[in-house]
This record gives sequence, C-alpha cells and structure tokens, in this order.
Amino acid sequence: MSRAQVTMIRRFSTPVILFGIMLAIALISELRNDVVFERVVTVMFINLLLTVALQVFQGNSGLGTFGQYAFVTIGAYSSIWFSLTQKQKRTALPDMPRDWWLYEQHLGFIPSILVAGAITTVVGAVVGVAFVRLRGASFTIATFAFLIVINRVALQWTQLTKGATTVFGVPKYTEIWDALVWASLGVLVAYLFKESPLGLKLRASREDEDAAESLGVNSALVRWFAWTLSVFLSAVAGALWAHFIQNFSPHNFYIKETFLIVAMLIIGGSGSVSGAVLGAIAVAMSQEGLRQVENWVNIQRGRGTWVETVVPFQLVGFTEIIIACAIIIVLILRPSGLTGGREIAWPRVKPVTSLARPSDDSGAGA
Repeated sequence: MSRAQVTMIRRFSTPVILFGIMLAIALISELRNDVVFERVVTVMFINLLLTVALQVFQGNSGLGTFGQYAFVTIGAYSSIWFSLTQKQKRTALPDMPRDWWLYEQHLGFIPSILVAGAITTVVGAVVGVAFVRLRGASFTIATFAFLIVINRVALQWTQLTKGATTVFGVPKYTEIWDALVWASLGVLVAYLFKESPLGLKLRASREDEDAAESLGVNSALVRWFAWTLSVFLSAVAGALWAHFIQNFSPHNFYIKETFLIVAMLIIGGSGSVSGAVLGAIAVAMSQEGLRQVENWVNIQRGRGTWVETVVPFQLVGFTEIIIACAIIIVLILRPSGLTGGREIAWPRVKPVTSLARPSDDSGAGA
C-alpha cells in the first residue's frame, strides 16, 4: 500500500474502532441475559448519542451549551405525536383536541423519529440564527435560558405534553440494537463533520475568529450548521428515549440530565469524537456501579449491620457527588479530558514499498 492509502485507512479507522467497542458492549449485554444490565446499556447508547451530538457543536466551536435537553424535549414529545395511534393518544395525551390534524396522524417508528428530528431542527435552526452570534458566557446563558423556556412551555401546554403529568402508554419500540445503530450513525456523522472542511473552518474560528474570517471563513454560518446538526441528533436521541422509557414528563428533561451529558463530554474530552464516546461509556458504567453501591449501603444500614457504624447517615445523591468530583479532578489535572482531545486510531505503520532491487549502474561508464 502507498503512503496515501495507509494514511486514509488510519484516518478512518476511528469510527470503526469506536463501533467495535460499542458492538462488544452490546454483545456482552446479550450474553449476560440480564434485563437490568441491558436496560443500562440501552440508555447508555442513547446518552452516548446525546454526548456525540453535544460534541459536534461544543467540541468544534468551543462554546459551552446547556440547552441541549430543550431539543431532547421537543424530539421526545413530537415523536409520540406521530407514533401513537388515536386510541393510544386518548390515553397518553387525553387533552389533545380530536379535531386537530395532528390527532389523526399515525406513522411508523422510523418515520416518527425522522419527522421529530425535522420539527426540532426547524426550531433549533430558527433560534440558532440569533444564538450563533453570541460569544462566551453570553451564549451559554442564552442556551440555558432557552432550556428553561422550553421546560415551562412543556409544563403548561397540556394538549401536546399532558403538562406536568406523566405521559403513560407510549409503545416500546427502542431496543438495544436500535439504540446501537442510531448511536453508531451519530458517531459516524460527528466524525465526518469533524474531518470535513466545515469542521476545520469551525475549529479555525474557535482558535482565532478574526484570523479565520480574514481568510474567508463565515464563522456564524459554520457555527449555525454545526448547531443545527447537533439539534437533529439530540432530537433523535429524545425520540429513542421516549420509546424506551415509555413513561415520562417534562421533569425528565432538565438540569440533572443536562449535567450528566455535560459530565460525559468533559470527562471524555470535548475535542474529539472518541472522547465523547469513551466519556459516555465511562460515566454510564461508573454511574451504575455507584448506584449499586449506594443502594447496598442504604439497605445494609436499614438492616442494622456494621455498615451503619461506618456510614452513620443515609446516602442520598452519592452518585452525583462522585461524578461532580470527577469533573473537578479532570478539569484540574487533565482539562482536555481522558483522550486529551485526540482520536483513537490504528497505530502508525510504514507504507509497503516496492521490493525490487534498484539496478546497479555503477559500472556503466567503465
């Protein structure tokens, strides 16, 4: 192989390796035949897709956002508007007027996801026109304010969301393999964007916006494109989550959930798609392990065992405290995350050159 071929294979080995890691986790889940573990892995894949979606924008633009779950909310609810039958809507969304066009619609699972993604993308694209012109803390605060707005609208708009009441009766369409496929597609899209000219231009504007614009880069436009792509992937994750959890309310799409996804990206490293994937896996698995420890300690205390003397108080929020401490440690010791902002790739190998011996012309002039 030539040097160019070796470079190309190594360059695109990253999504292959990441997919192999995710596939191995899914296979382990199937072999364990543990319903609880399979549920954890499925949610992990959905959160992984959300983390990758966040990396598409934040990792390439350098702008922190706390508004991602606003689009997860829209994606989750808009997917059930189309996936539920009229009979199911009478149970899940009893306040939706019977004469609405939306009430009569019923699509399959995949079309519902795509329509939800389209609706959410339109909303995100419109607000993004204003957001991408903000910088630094102003942008972050604006996205957080948008999350609050969407959450309050969802709590009040009973015809479309059932308000603060939990939605019941959503069919379970999302299985572990569905989540794996969509997460893998998200990883591929995020990596292709990062390696594309648009991704390069966005990172150039992140490093020095004035210099990038002097070379012809439209910073607002490339930032808007990354924002819109991130919105679409977030909406897909919301639709998958809604059809897996089945029962939810606007309270499930707020600050606690935002903190978890941001933690996954920070710990893994926002500078690379590999960091988003490995951070999501590491935090998800650690979260489950910490939750089991917390439950075990509280059960043992309730039984009056020796654990009560060691831990004299009820453990509440233990998992969140440990994850928060992990974020602080990573930001202090390794600000670029576990991956250091680098992608996982095959080791460098020397290209194969021709083995033919060069002709010996040393005696040609003798």
